[in-house]
Amino acid sequence: MTHHIDPVIGSLFGIHLWWYGLSYTLGFLNAHLWLRRHRERMGLSLAQVYDLTLCLAIGVIVGGRALVVFDHEWDFYREHLSLIPYVWLGGMATHGLLAGGALGVFAFCLWRRVPFRPVFDELAIAAAIIMGFGRIGNFIDGQIVGSITSVPWAVKFPEADGFRHPVVLYDGLKNFLLVPLLMWVRSRGVPPGRIAALFVLLYAGLRIPIDLLREYPVNALGLPTGQGNNVIMTALGVCLVALNVWRARRRKTDSGSRFPLPATVETDSRSRFWQPSAFAAILLFVLVIPSDATRDIPSRYGHRHQGLEYSTIYPKIPK
Repeated sequence: MTHHIDPVIGSLFGIHLWWYGLSYTLGFLNAHLWLRRHRERMGLSLAQVYDLTLCLAIGVIVGGRALVVFDHEWDFYREHLSLIPYVWLGGMATHGLLAGGALGVFAFCLWRRVPFRPVFDELAIAAAIIMGFGRIGNFIDGQIVGSITSVPWAVKFPEADGFRHPVVLYDGLKNFLLVPLLMWVRSRGVPPGRIAALFVLLYAGLRIPIDLLREYPVNALGLPTGQGNNVIMTALGVCLVALNVWRARRRKTDSGSRFPLPATVETDSRSRFWQPSAFAAILLFVLVIPSDATRDIPSRYGHRHQGLEYSTIYPKIPK
C-alpha cells in the first residue's frame, strides 16, 4: 500500500491539530475511565482519580518533551532555550513519556500517601492501551519507517524510498496484545507490583526484535538510540520481576496469607469543580503535539507554522 494520510486533522486559529496528538487525547481519556472503573481496587476516591490522571498526563508530557529536547535535538534547543516549552514545535520520545508518566504517578502516591504498587498495576494496563494509540498516531504521521522489504503488507511512505516495514503498526499491535495478557495475569491474584513489572519487561523486551526492522540513527556506542533504551528498560523489567517474586515469597513465608487489596477510600467522594476542567484542558492541549522532529516540520509543512518564522529560528538545525 502507499501512505497518503494527512497527519494534520485541521487548523484552529492558526494552530495545527494532529492525529498523533489525538492519540494522546484518547489514551489519557481511556486511562481516566479505566481508573474510575477500577478505583476501588486501589482504594481511591473519585477526586483522587482526577488527581492521579492529571499527574500521569503532566508527567507524560514533560517526560516525553524532555527526552526530545535534551537528547534528540539538544543541538538546536540549546541555542533556543525559550522554545523548550513549545511542545507543538516537535514531538515526543516514547521512553521519555514512559519515564515521565511513572514519575508523575509516583509523585501522586507520595502526595496522597497511596500504596504505589496497586496503582502501577492498574496503570500498566492503561499504559499499554495509550502506547497502542500512540503508535497508530505515528503511522498516520508517516515519519517512522522500517527497513526495505517485499512482504505483501509493505508500505510506501512519502519521504522514504522503496516499500518499508510498518514497524509502528507492529509495535502498536504488540502493545494492544499486552492488554489481555496483563488482565489475565491480574485475574490470577498475583501480588501487588507483578503486573507493572511484567509490563516494563514485556514492553521493552518484545520491542527489541521489532526495532531491528526500524531505521535508527546510531549513537556513540554503536547501538541505535531506541535500542539502547530498550535494553536498559528490559534489564529494569527483569530486576523488577525478580524483586517482586522475592518479596512475594518472603511475605507468603511470613504470613501464609494472600495479598489483600487496599480498602476503599470513603473521603473526597466527589471531584472538585476545577479537576474536570483541568483534565478537559489537557485533553484539548495535547491535540497540538506532532510526532515530527522539530527540524523536520519546516520542510514538511512550510517555513511558517504555528505563528513562528522558521527562517529565523532554524538557522542552526542539524541536517
